[in-house]
Amino acid sequence: MSRIGAFLNGCGEVFTSLASPLWNYPGRMQKLSRFLMRCFVVMVLVGMLMWLSQRPVFALRQIVIEPVAGQTLKHINKPVVKQQVLETVQGNFFSVRLEDVKRGFESMPWVRHANVRRVWPNGLIVSIEEQKPFGTWGGADSHTLMNTHGELFAGRVSDVGDGISLVDFSGPEDASKEVMRLYERANAWFKPWSTEVKSLTLSDRYAWHVKLSNGMKVEFGRDEENSDKTLTEDRVARLFKYWPQVQEKWANRVDAIDLRYANGFAVHLASASLKKNEADGKKASRSNEE
Repeated sequence: MSRIGAFLNGCGEVFTSLASPLWNYPGRMQKLSRFLMRCFVVMVLVGMLMWLSQRPVFALRQIVIEPVAGQTLKHINKPVVKQQVLETVQGNFFSVRLEDVKRGFESMPWVRHANVRRVWPNGLIVSIEEQKPFGTWGGADSHTLMNTHGELFAGRVSDVGDGISLVDFSGPEDASKEVMRLYERANAWFKPWSTEVKSLTLSDRYAWHVKLSNGMKVEFGRDEENSDKTLTEDRVARLFKYWPQVQEKWANRVDAIDLRYANGFAVHLASASLKKNEADGKKASRSNEE
């Protein structure tokens, strides 16, 4: 019973202290006063900061556009871009959303990436990575170009400028990186011939062919979808193995090569004035492995 009584007495004391006026406890009054004073000071500071942040001095007035290290901006008109940004950006130095500004820049033609940072008290610095055109996509009259990363962007050949030779690419819109991969492989394969790939076409069925700088067309078919990933490389190796025999027979009259055959390859002859035995080979002359 003594334990129950002690418990009841304790509860009674707690209830009495809670029911008593707070001013009967000076220590608690001091703590509460300090807490309220701190809250008041914080509210005043926040209010002052909010008031200051809306002052005209912090309105965005300066936007510095610079290229990333190692680049120069050739296709971006800085004054025009600055004016567009100042007209569309919302907020001041404190409230502007840098991610929104970044997306706005990256939506512009010829801008691949943009990095935005604040500059006290009313400016922004935007570092831009400009697109590096590598090829056309869908023909010279298309308004789509491919950069050196195999990414497509809006642009025209007339915007590229003189002195830059573009590779002609075409294929499904979602296959630009695959097209770039095939280009790099084919370019490496034909280096022994001192020639480069000037165009590459990938069909909707993923059959592909290239046109070389020496004017020759090479047909690869759909070998890349085969379970044997080395199939195309094996056929290219076979071509190089027997190419001296082809050159010995037809010299430099071959303008197309078809590598879609399982055990050989076919060549097409460009000359129209052929002898009878060469006319048969013009359609499809196959060199088989011995």
